[in-house]
Amino acid sequence: MNGLFISFEGIDGAGKSTHIAALAKAFEAQGRVVTLTREPGGTPLAEAVRAMVLNDPMDPLTESLLVFAARRDHIHRVIAPALAQGHVVVCDRFTDATFAYQGAGRGFDWEVLRMLERWVQTPEVGGGADHPDGRALLQPDLTLWFDLPATVAAQRLAGARVPDKFESQPSAFFEKVSGGYARRLQEHPQRFARIHADQSAEGVWQEALNAVRSKGFLP
Repeated sequence: MNGLFISFEGIDGAGKSTHIAALAKAFEAQGRVVTLTREPGGTPLAEAVRAMVLNDPMDPLTESLLVFAARRDHIHRVIAPALAQGHVVVCDRFTDATFAYQGAGRGFDWEVLRMLERWVQTPEVGGGADHPDGRALLQPDLTLWFDLPATVAAQRLAGARVPDKFESQPSAFFEKVSGGYARRLQEHPQRFARIHADQSAEGVWQEALNAVRSKGFLP
C-alpha cells in the first residue's frame, strides 16, 4: 500500500488530540500500520528542541529556525521512512502550525517561512505539491484543521495544566493564529478539511471521520 500522511492542526484547546488515537484505531481496523507522531518532536533531537521552543524566550526567527531544524530531523528519521514502508503517518501538527504560530501569531515573514518549507521538506519520499526545482515537496495528503474560537479555547485550557509560553498567550494571539490557519487553507484548499471544533466530541469526530472518508482513505 502507498503511504498516507495526515496532519491534525488547531490552536491550543481545540481538542484535536482527543481524536488522533481514534483515527489511528480506525486505520488499524482496516489492516494499516499507523505511525503516530507530533511536532515539534517525534525524534530525540526534535523533542529536545520542542522543550526549548515551548519554554525558552527567543525571537520569532530563532523559533522558526529551530522548529524547521527539528522538522527536518523528524522527516528524515520518522516520516519519510514510514511513508516508504506504506504506513499511515498521523502527525499532531506539521508545517501549517509554523505558519500559524510563528507567521501569523508572532508576525514573522510569511515568505521566509515558505523558503524554509521548500528547503526542509524535500526528503527522498514525498508527495503533494511540486517543489520549484522539480523535487517533491512533502506535504500531508490531508490536513484536519480543528477550528475553534479563541475565547472558547481559553476557557477549555483554564486550569487544565501549567501552560507553556504559547498556551499562556492572550486570546488576541490565538485569533491571529486562527487567521494564519485560515490563510493556509486558502492557499492549500485541496488538502485542508475545516472541522468545526465548537460542538460535542461526537460531532467533531463524525466531521473528522467524514473528511477522511471523503478522500477515499477509509471505507
